[in-house]
Amino acid sequence: MSVDMAEIETEMADLDARYRSVASKPVDVTALDRLAELGAAVDAELTALGVQDRAERVLRAIVDRYAADETARVEIRRMFDRYPSFRWAAHLPTDCRTAEEFRDDLVHLSARDQGADTRDEIMSLQAMCDRARRAGIDVDPVLAEVAAMSSDEDRYGMGSLRDIILRDRAG
Repeated sequence: MSVDMAEIETEMADLDARYRSVASKPVDVTALDRLAELGAAVDAELTALGVQDRAERVLRAIVDRYAADETARVEIRRMFDRYPSFRWAAHLPTDCRTAEEFRDDLVHLSARDQGADTRDEIMSLQAMCDRARRAGIDVDPVLAEVAAMSSDEDRYGMGSLRDIILRDRAG
């Protein structure tokens, strides 16, 4: 897939519409004892949509463009804000066996720019770093690289994403 911004946005918008039925479905918060079952059911619904490969291709194009093009970063962050169902549902594989995979995950996190809830993104960042460290990856240089391309806007009163990433360098 080309990394043309108009194509990326068209794909994000279409995938956002496809994901919306799952992303906006109410969650029974009284059934927290069945959280694992709920997660599996959501995963099955997302898989049934049949768009995972397409979403991954779009994300890879986004990661490439975001990492290489400073002027595109602001627009990519805005796209993630415009397409919240895509932001919620589309993810790269989480194997994180190499520094490159860790970097791609971290660039994706940077592009989401705290998403809808900074706390969720902090937990995602910590989980990514834990997986990478267990895989023997030196996370500090990758964190520094991606922090430098991340937003310095404090969107929700918990610090900018750049600050949040740099705080995790201490592990």
